[in-house]
Amino acid sequence: MNDQTTPIFRVERDSLGEVRVPQGALWGAQTQRAVLNFPVSGLKPWRAFVWSMALIKRAAADVNSELGLLDKDLARAIAQAGSEVMEGRWDDQFVVDPFQAGAGTSHNMNVNEVIANRATLILGGEIGKYKANPNDHVNMSQSTNDTIPTAIRLGVLWRLEELLAALNHLAEALRQKSLEFDDIVKSGRTHLQDAVPVRLGQEFGAYARAVERDAERIRLAAEGVRRLGIGGTATGSGLNAHPEYHARMVKRLSEITGITFYTSDDLFESMQSMADVADFSGSLRVLAVTLTRIANDFRLLASGPSTGLDEIRLPPVQPGSSIMPGKVNPVLAEMLNMSMFHVQGCDLTVALAAQAGQLELNVMMPIIAHNVFEAMQVIIGAVNAFTDKCVVGIQANREKAEGWLARNAIVVTALNPVIGYAAGAALVKEALARNLTIREVAVEKINRGELLNRDSGQPVQVGEVDAALGDLRKLTEPGIAGISGGG
Repeated sequence: MNDQTTPIFRVERDSLGEVRVPQGALWGAQTQRAVLNFPVSGLKPWRAFVWSMALIKRAAADVNSELGLLDKDLARAIAQAGSEVMEGRWDDQFVVDPFQAGAGTSHNMNVNEVIANRATLILGGEIGKYKANPNDHVNMSQSTNDTIPTAIRLGVLWRLEELLAALNHLAEALRQKSLEFDDIVKSGRTHLQDAVPVRLGQEFGAYARAVERDAERIRLAAEGVRRLGIGGTATGSGLNAHPEYHARMVKRLSEITGITFYTSDDLFESMQSMADVADFSGSLRVLAVTLTRIANDFRLLASGPSTGLDEIRLPPVQPGSSIMPGKVNPVLAEMLNMSMFHVQGCDLTVALAAQAGQLELNVMMPIIAHNVFEAMQVIIGAVNAFTDKCVVGIQANREKAEGWLARNAIVVTALNPVIGYAAGAALVKEALARNLTIREVAVEKINRGELLNRDSGQPVQVGEVDAALGDLRKLTEPGIAGISGGG
């Protein structure tokens, strides 16, 4: 038998006994137990979760050293190891499934053990023979119960500007299209039925503004996430942490990251409640609703092209069918739909998990962390792809948009101030039945003396109809037909 194919293990011990750990792995006994206990999804923790936990360990080493609680050489080694993890050097060492033991003890210990073993190597020791102990040194002044909720907040804020940059990029691209398409007057539609005219640029301007408003909602929701409960340790009391530890940790975390964090005014609340994170997740859900609506509109406006609206043309990025030659589908809009459905599902999980907190702790934090970070990742990737591969390349089909408007009988609305609602409805009914334009039917009625002014009862003149219907762009702006300054 070839011994090279046989796994090589080392033996570590924890409070439950001996555990075989793969030789060379930076994780230890408690992580290995979690790997064996939770072979659930095959997923690994998001980088934001690893980064934020390593940040806490690095900052804690500094603070505990400053307070005289941790040997300076140990503190320097732990801080160096934490920095390396933050930089992504040991990402393959974080192996605990997101569906794991409650509160996140397994993830916390995975981080503690990796940093402890790496710090041990920095200090000249051997893996598994800890010079820096995972619990006593790396986890000093901490508990899973305060590090995990703090890490969720740190990870959210770590990616916040990246998320907002993606949304600003999309909003700017939509705004540019609103300017490019501003002179195209087309049929508005409400209830998916013909309505008064709008400009294609107005539609795209509204899309841009909706994204901008959602970005602002997300930024505002993130403010609550800046409050950190680190230092509450097991239940919020701060047991086994120096009285100055909480404030010093918040300050040190801000110094390391350049991100503004605030101390908590109630450490018990910060550990019991996940409401701030649920609020932030909810703002992502609102964005997902907006983006779903925009993607659906794009698919509708680009439908056809021969048998649909075909008012815009989306960039053709790949063939659309394995059997129908020449077919091109709105794949980026479809991708955005699927992505935003997933984001809304993530938010539902966060909401259910947030309400499942009991007494001094919410044990569902690992799945809250996973879904918040996953939602942010999916939004960033989907929005950037949608913007760069779809929005910036959209072309307007002026001929089709204006052609639909020419057949839209609802432009009769502009005649309401002249002939009244009832007479206008009669014009629409006849125009649709005879496949004529509103002007054609109106002129016939005028020639027969059948179209009367709603207020005076006098016959309407063709010039009045032409004045109301002649410049359809005016119908996309405020005003009343026949009144100075109006349409």
